[in-house]
Amino acid sequence: MKTAISTAKSSNWTLVFSDFKEITKARLAVSVVFSSLAGYLLAPVQLNLVPILLLAFGGYCMVGASNAYNQIIEQDLDALMNRTKNRPIPSGRMSVNKALSIAIVLTVLGIVSLYILNPKTAMFGAISIFLYTSVYTPLKTKSPLAVFVGAFPGAIPFMLGWVAATNDFGIEPGTLFMIQFFWQFPHFWALGWMLDEDYKKAGFKMLPTGKKDKGTALQIIMYTIWMMVISIVPVFGFTGALTLSVPAAGVIFLMGSVMLMFAFRLYTKRDNATARKLMLASVGYITLMQIVYVADKFI
Repeated sequence: MKTAISTAKSSNWTLVFSDFKEITKARLAVSVVFSSLAGYLLAPVQLNLVPILLLAFGGYCMVGASNAYNQIIEQDLDALMNRTKNRPIPSGRMSVNKALSIAIVLTVLGIVSLYILNPKTAMFGAISIFLYTSVYTPLKTKSPLAVFVGAFPGAIPFMLGWVAATNDFGIEPGTLFMIQFFWQFPHFWALGWMLDEDYKKAGFKMLPTGKKDKGTALQIIMYTIWMMVISIVPVFGFTGALTLSVPAAGVIFLMGSVMLMFAFRLYTKRDNATARKLMLASVGYITLMQIVYVADKFI
Protein backbone atom coordinates (compact mmCIF):
# COMPACT_ATOMS: atom_id res chain seq x y z
CA MET A 1 0.00 0.00 0.00
CA LYS A 2 2.78 2.39 0.98
CA THR A 3 4.61 1.51 -2.23
CA ALA A 4 1.52 2.34 -4.30
CA ILE A 5 1.08 5.70 -2.51
CA SER A 6 4.76 6.50 -2.94
CA THR A 7 4.57 5.63 -6.64
CA ALA A 8 1.48 7.81 -7.09
CA LYS A 9 3.19 10.77 -5.38
CA SER A 10 6.29 10.29 -7.48
CA SER A 11 4.18 10.17 -10.65
CA ASN A 12 2.31 13.32 -9.59
CA TRP A 13 5.52 15.26 -8.97
CA THR A 14 6.87 14.07 -12.32
CA LEU A 15 3.76 15.48 -14.03
CA VAL A 16 4.05 18.77 -12.12
CA PHE A 17 7.70 19.11 -13.12
CA SER A 18 6.85 18.24 -16.72
CA ASP A 19 4.11 20.90 -16.82
CA PHE A 20 6.48 23.47 -15.28
CA LYS A 21 9.02 22.74 -18.01
CA GLU A 22 6.32 23.11 -20.65
CA ILE A 23 4.77 26.32 -19.30
CA THR A 24 8.25 27.91 -19.13
CA LYS A 25 9.41 26.26 -22.39
CA ALA A 26 12.49 24.85 -20.68
CA ARG A 27 14.44 24.00 -23.84
CA LEU A 28 14.00 27.51 -25.21
CA ALA A 29 14.82 29.04 -21.82
CA VAL A 30 18.03 26.99 -21.55
CA SER A 31 19.10 28.09 -25.05
CA VAL A 32 18.51 31.72 -24.04
CA VAL A 33 20.55 31.25 -20.87
CA PHE A 34 23.32 29.73 -23.03
CA SER A 35 23.34 32.87 -25.20
CA SER A 36 23.47 35.12 -22.13
CA LEU A 37 26.38 33.18 -20.65
CA ALA A 38 28.23 33.34 -23.97
CA GLY A 39 27.84 37.13 -23.92
CA TYR A 40 29.12 37.23 -20.34
CA LEU A 41 32.19 35.14 -21.20
CA LEU A 42 33.04 37.47 -24.08
CA ALA A 43 33.18 40.53 -21.81
CA PRO A 44 36.63 41.78 -20.75
CA VAL A 45 36.17 41.06 -17.05
CA GLN A 46 37.40 38.51 -14.55
CA LEU A 47 35.04 35.55 -14.41
CA ASN A 48 33.21 35.01 -11.12
CA LEU A 49 30.85 32.14 -10.30
CA VAL A 50 28.22 34.12 -8.37
CA PRO A 51 27.41 36.58 -11.21
CA ILE A 52 27.30 33.70 -13.68
CA LEU A 53 24.82 31.81 -11.48
CA LEU A 54 22.70 34.93 -10.98
CA LEU A 55 22.64 35.54 -14.74
CA ALA A 56 21.68 31.94 -15.48
CA PHE A 57 18.96 31.86 -12.81
CA GLY A 58 17.60 35.32 -13.61
CA GLY A 59 17.69 34.65 -17.32
CA TYR A 60 15.73 31.41 -16.99
CA CYS A 61 13.16 33.12 -14.77
CA MET A 62 12.64 35.98 -17.21
CA VAL A 63 12.25 33.70 -20.24
CA GLY A 64 10.08 31.29 -18.28
CA ALA A 65 7.84 34.15 -17.15
CA SER A 66 7.50 35.46 -20.72
CA ASN A 67 6.50 32.04 -21.98
CA ALA A 68 3.99 31.54 -19.16
CA TYR A 69 2.36 34.92 -19.85
CA ASN A 70 2.30 34.05 -23.55
CA GLN A 71 0.50 30.76 -22.92
CA ILE A 72 -2.04 32.46 -20.64
CA ILE A 73 -2.82 35.07 -23.30
CA GLU A 74 -2.96 32.54 -26.13
CA GLN A 75 -4.72 29.69 -24.30
CA ASP A 76 -7.75 29.71 -26.63
CA LEU A 77 -5.56 29.91 -29.73
CA ASP A 78 -3.25 27.16 -28.46
CA ALA A 79 -6.27 24.87 -28.22
CA LEU A 80 -6.80 25.25 -31.97
CA MET A 81 -3.33 24.12 -33.05
CA ASN A 82 -2.01 20.56 -33.12
CA ARG A 83 1.43 21.55 -31.81
CA THR A 84 0.06 23.42 -28.78
CA LYS A 85 -3.29 21.88 -27.87
CA ASN A 86 -1.66 19.61 -25.28
CA ARG A 87 0.06 22.43 -23.42
CA PRO A 88 -0.78 22.60 -19.68
CA ILE A 89 -3.51 25.29 -19.90
CA PRO A 90 -5.53 24.27 -23.00
CA SER A 91 -5.32 20.60 -21.96
CA GLY A 92 -6.76 21.49 -18.54
CA ARG A 93 -3.80 20.18 -16.54
CA MET A 94 -3.01 23.66 -15.20
CA SER A 95 -5.37 26.48 -14.24
CA VAL A 96 -4.86 30.03 -15.48
CA ASN A 97 -4.47 31.23 -11.88
CA LYS A 98 -1.70 28.73 -11.24
CA ALA A 99 0.07 29.68 -14.47
CA LEU A 100 -0.25 33.37 -13.61
CA SER A 101 1.19 32.73 -10.15
CA ILE A 102 4.17 30.97 -11.71
CA ALA A 103 4.65 33.84 -14.18
CA ILE A 104 4.52 36.52 -11.47
CA VAL A 105 6.90 34.67 -9.13
CA LEU A 106 9.37 34.09 -11.98
CA THR A 107 9.15 37.75 -13.00
CA VAL A 108 9.98 38.94 -9.50
CA LEU A 109 12.78 36.42 -9.00
CA GLY A 110 14.21 37.21 -12.44
CA ILE A 111 14.23 40.98 -12.04
CA VAL A 112 15.66 40.79 -8.51
CA SER A 113 18.41 38.39 -9.61
CA LEU A 114 19.38 40.55 -12.58
CA TYR A 115 19.15 43.75 -10.51
CA ILE A 116 21.70 42.30 -8.07
CA LEU A 117 24.06 42.09 -11.04
CA ASN A 118 23.31 45.69 -12.05
CA PRO A 119 20.24 47.84 -12.83
CA LYS A 120 20.90 47.93 -16.60
CA THR A 121 20.67 44.14 -16.82
CA ALA A 122 17.36 44.14 -14.92
CA MET A 123 16.06 46.92 -17.17
CA PHE A 124 16.82 45.02 -20.37
CA GLY A 125 15.29 41.87 -18.86
CA ALA A 126 12.11 43.78 -18.01
CA ILE A 127 11.99 45.33 -21.51
CA SER A 128 12.28 41.84 -22.97
CA ILE A 129 9.26 40.57 -21.00
CA PHE A 130 7.21 43.64 -21.88
CA LEU A 131 7.91 43.48 -25.63
CA TYR A 132 7.32 39.74 -25.80
CA THR A 133 4.05 39.66 -23.89
CA SER A 134 2.53 43.08 -24.55
CA VAL A 135 3.56 43.76 -28.15
CA TYR A 136 4.78 40.61 -29.93
CA THR A 137 2.13 38.21 -28.60
CA PRO A 138 -1.00 40.26 -29.48
CA LEU A 139 0.55 41.35 -32.81
CA LYS A 140 0.90 37.76 -34.05
CA THR A 141 -2.75 37.67 -35.11
CA LYS A 142 -2.65 41.19 -36.57
CA SER A 143 0.41 41.53 -38.77
CA PRO A 144 3.58 39.76 -40.00
CA LEU A 145 5.42 42.66 -38.33
CA ALA A 146 5.12 40.55 -35.17
CA VAL A 147 8.31 38.74 -36.18
CA PHE A 148 10.14 42.07 -36.45
CA VAL A 149 8.92 43.13 -33.00
CA GLY A 150 9.67 39.69 -31.55
CA ALA A 151 13.22 39.90 -32.86
CA PHE A 152 13.99 42.62 -30.30
CA PRO A 153 13.39 40.57 -27.11
CA GLY A 154 14.80 37.56 -28.93
CA ALA A 155 18.07 39.40 -29.58
CA ILE A 156 18.55 40.71 -26.05
CA PRO A 157 20.05 37.58 -24.37
CA PHE A 158 23.40 37.56 -26.22
CA MET A 159 24.06 41.22 -25.35
CA LEU A 160 22.56 40.84 -21.86
CA GLY A 161 25.52 38.76 -20.73
CA TRP A 162 27.96 41.53 -21.71
CA VAL A 163 25.86 44.16 -19.92
CA ALA A 164 25.64 41.92 -16.84
CA ALA A 165 29.43 41.61 -16.76
CA THR A 166 30.34 45.24 -17.49
CA ASN A 167 27.30 47.32 -16.44
CA ASP A 168 27.77 49.12 -19.75
CA PHE A 169 25.95 49.27 -23.08
CA GLY A 170 28.11 50.27 -26.01
CA ILE A 171 29.21 49.05 -29.42
CA GLU A 172 30.18 45.60 -28.13
CA PRO A 173 26.80 44.50 -26.72
CA GLY A 174 25.16 46.43 -29.57
CA THR A 175 27.00 44.22 -32.06
CA LEU A 176 26.01 41.06 -30.19
CA PHE A 177 22.42 42.28 -30.25
CA MET A 178 22.50 42.87 -34.02
CA ILE A 179 23.94 39.42 -34.73
CA GLN A 180 21.10 37.67 -32.94
CA PHE A 181 18.55 40.20 -34.23
CA PHE A 182 19.20 39.40 -37.90
CA TRP A 183 19.41 35.67 -37.14
CA GLN A 184 15.81 35.73 -35.85
CA PHE A 185 14.30 36.30 -39.30
CA PRO A 186 15.53 33.26 -41.25
CA HIS A 187 15.03 31.13 -38.14
CA PHE A 188 11.43 32.12 -37.40
CA TRP A 189 10.35 32.39 -41.02
CA ALA A 190 11.65 28.86 -41.64
CA LEU A 191 9.69 27.73 -38.58
CA GLY A 192 6.66 29.72 -39.72
CA TRP A 193 6.93 28.09 -43.16
CA MET A 194 6.89 24.61 -41.62
CA LEU A 195 3.96 25.38 -39.32
CA ASP A 196 2.02 27.69 -41.62
CA GLU A 197 -1.07 25.48 -41.85
CA ASP A 198 -1.21 25.05 -38.08
CA TYR A 199 -0.58 28.75 -37.45
CA LYS A 200 -3.44 29.68 -39.77
CA LYS A 201 -5.86 27.73 -37.56
CA ALA A 202 -5.15 30.27 -34.83
CA GLY A 203 -4.98 33.24 -37.20
CA PHE A 204 -1.25 33.82 -36.70
CA LYS A 205 0.40 35.89 -39.43
CA MET A 206 4.05 34.86 -39.29
CA LEU A 207 5.32 34.91 -42.89
CA PRO A 208 6.32 38.32 -44.35
CA THR A 209 4.17 37.97 -47.48
CA GLY A 210 1.54 35.84 -45.75
CA LYS A 211 2.35 32.98 -48.11
CA LYS A 212 4.91 30.24 -48.64
CA ASP A 213 6.11 31.88 -51.82
CA LYS A 214 9.26 33.20 -53.48
CA GLY A 215 8.76 36.58 -51.80
CA THR A 216 9.09 35.05 -48.34
CA ALA A 217 12.04 32.90 -49.43
CA LEU A 218 13.78 35.95 -50.94
CA GLN A 219 13.47 37.85 -47.66
CA ILE A 220 14.91 34.85 -45.83
CA ILE A 221 17.90 34.96 -48.18
CA MET A 222 18.41 38.70 -47.65
CA TYR A 223 18.30 38.50 -43.85
CA THR A 224 20.62 35.49 -43.86
CA ILE A 225 23.17 37.52 -45.82
CA TRP A 226 22.86 40.42 -43.37
CA MET A 227 23.32 37.96 -40.49
CA MET A 228 26.48 36.60 -42.08
CA VAL A 229 27.93 40.09 -42.56
CA ILE A 230 27.13 41.32 -39.04
CA SER A 231 28.48 38.10 -37.50
CA ILE A 232 32.01 38.77 -38.79
CA VAL A 233 32.09 42.57 -38.30
CA PRO A 234 34.33 42.29 -35.16
CA VAL A 235 37.15 40.88 -37.32
CA PHE A 236 37.66 44.40 -38.77
CA GLY A 237 38.62 45.78 -35.37
CA PHE A 238 36.14 48.61 -34.87
CA THR A 239 33.86 46.98 -32.28
CA GLY A 240 35.86 47.96 -29.22
CA ALA A 241 36.74 45.14 -26.86
CA LEU A 242 34.71 42.65 -28.90
CA THR A 243 37.21 41.06 -31.28
CA LEU A 244 37.33 38.13 -33.67
CA SER A 245 40.31 36.49 -35.34
CA VAL A 246 40.45 35.89 -39.09
CA PRO A 247 40.27 32.06 -38.75
CA ALA A 248 37.25 32.32 -36.43
CA ALA A 249 35.56 34.75 -38.81
CA GLY A 250 36.19 32.29 -41.64
CA VAL A 251 34.59 29.44 -39.70
CA ILE A 252 31.56 31.58 -38.83
CA PHE A 253 31.20 32.73 -42.44
CA LEU A 254 31.29 29.13 -43.65
CA MET A 255 28.59 28.16 -41.13
CA GLY A 256 26.48 31.04 -42.35
CA SER A 257 27.02 29.83 -45.91
CA VAL A 258 25.36 26.54 -44.99
CA MET A 259 22.30 28.45 -43.84
CA LEU A 260 22.39 30.51 -47.02
CA MET A 261 22.55 27.35 -49.12
CA PHE A 262 19.37 26.03 -47.48
CA ALA A 263 17.74 29.46 -47.93
CA PHE A 264 18.43 29.29 -51.68
CA ARG A 265 17.10 25.74 -51.77
CA LEU A 266 13.91 26.95 -50.09
CA TYR A 267 13.60 29.63 -52.77
CA THR A 268 13.82 26.89 -55.42
CA LYS A 269 11.82 24.07 -53.82
CA ARG A 270 9.45 25.94 -51.49
CA ASP A 271 8.61 22.83 -49.45
CA ASN A 272 8.36 22.05 -45.73
CA ALA A 273 11.24 19.57 -45.78
CA THR A 274 13.68 22.26 -46.96
CA ALA A 275 12.26 24.78 -44.49
CA ARG A 276 12.87 22.27 -41.70
CA LYS A 277 16.50 21.81 -42.79
CA LEU A 278 16.96 25.58 -42.79
CA MET A 279 15.42 25.87 -39.33
CA LEU A 280 17.72 23.15 -37.95
CA ALA A 281 20.71 24.77 -39.65
CA SER A 282 19.81 28.08 -38.00
CA VAL A 283 19.69 26.45 -34.55
CA GLY A 284 23.08 24.91 -35.17
CA TYR A 285 24.46 28.21 -36.45
CA ILE A 286 23.52 30.36 -33.46
CA THR A 287 24.89 27.80 -31.01
CA LEU A 288 28.14 27.08 -32.82
CA MET A 289 28.71 30.75 -33.66
CA GLN A 290 28.58 31.67 -29.98
CA ILE A 291 30.90 28.78 -29.11
CA VAL A 292 33.38 29.94 -31.77
CA TYR A 293 33.28 33.50 -30.43
CA VAL A 294 34.00 32.33 -26.86
CA ALA A 295 36.64 29.81 -27.92
CA ASP A 296 38.35 32.46 -30.06
CA LYS A 297 38.67 34.73 -27.03
CA PHE A 298 40.24 32.12 -24.75
CA ILE A 299 42.38 30.08 -27.16
